[in-house]
Amino acid sequence: MSELRTPHAGDGMAEDDDVVALLMRQHGDIRNLFDEVEAATGEERRDAFRRLVRLLAVHETAEEEVVHPFARKGFPGGEQVVKDRLAEEKAAKETLAALDELDTDDPTFMPQLLKLRRDVQEHARAEERYEFTHIRRSADVTGLAAMAKAIKAAEAMAPTRPHPGVESGAKNMALGPVAALMDRTKDTVRKAMGKG
Repeated sequence: MSELRTPHAGDGMAEDDDVVALLMRQHGDIRNLFDEVEAATGEERRDAFRRLVRLLAVHETAEEEVVHPFARKGFPGGEQVVKDRLAEEKAAKETLAALDELDTDDPTFMPQLLKLRRDVQEHARAEERYEFTHIRRSADVTGLAAMAKAIKAAEAMAPTRPHPGVESGAKNMALGPVAALMDRTKDTVRKAMGKG
């Protein structure tokens, strides 16, 4: 029986040259990682949570550097759409920061994770409805591809699966703390867009 699978960040299957399709796939990767964290226990849950934190950090940073600047100027009402998305992102980041302080075995971890999941999913739906549809209508194929290139450069920094030979979340996180990862993501995105 062949297994259906979602393409993951860095997979060869992910040949996206449309920024909207790429971001929609990342939203799917994020949902899958939430499922994985919820279903796992012990070290597996810690590892899945670390990968989720990294993907969320890279995804949001890339959106702030690529998607939001386009949306602000690319369509009528874009400034307000971005302002609303940034408010949602701030709330999710606060929940994520609180979660990051907890051990995944802590009894308060799962209720907070479920709150984060609700916040992130509401944010993703709002992005898809209010930002992505306008981007697809407002950007030409070249613009969509240029934005996708920058997002793909960023996404390579947050694999959704452990690196081969990296057995634990602690070793995987040795690649750098979240704040440093966000800074490296900004640099990578700006370089990919010819701004760095």
